[in-house]
Amino acid sequence: MKSCLIVIDFQNDFINGSLGFKKAEELIEPIAEKIKQYRSSNDDIIFTYDTHDKNYAETQEGKKLPVAHCIKNTHGHILNAEIEALRHPSDKCFEKCTFGSDKLFDYLRKTPYKNIELCGLVSNICVISNAVICKTAQPETPIQVDINCTSSFNEKLNKAALAIMESIQIELIGQKEK
Repeated sequence: MKSCLIVIDFQNDFINGSLGFKKAEELIEPIAEKIKQYRSSNDDIIFTYDTHDKNYAETQEGKKLPVAHCIKNTHGHILNAEIEALRHPSDKCFEKCTFGSDKLFDYLRKTPYKNIELCGLVSNICVISNAVICKTAQPETPIQVDINCTSSFNEKLNKAALAIMESIQIELIGQKEK
């Protein structure tokens, strides 16, 4: 049985675009290395894409977060170039218009894995949402989040999200802060 890496929303708008932040740029290399590791083990890699239409401002999310981002067919919607270069045509990709992906849930219900690891952005929004989806879809599969491969624009929210994930039996891996 294979393992699976899920790269959550590692798109330009979250790295150096409209919702970008410095720590996100620092994740490019660790996430690239993680993809290479999974690829060398012939494990599965899945990518999610936060995906909005031009009417984003009219949506509930747009009203609560009035910063247009990840608009389909824009530069901000695509993966970071270094990460995109590592994506293979056979990798599963799921667009989602909200924090968690219902398509990811449906796929995971039908596709058992030895373990599932998540990385990407943003820890306290889409990473935690999809980690819960993974745990719901495969309750007996170990779900992991590498703390060196996720972050938030707000360190307090990042720490809180990691603590909540750990409290719901999602294993935090990577070197913990001293």
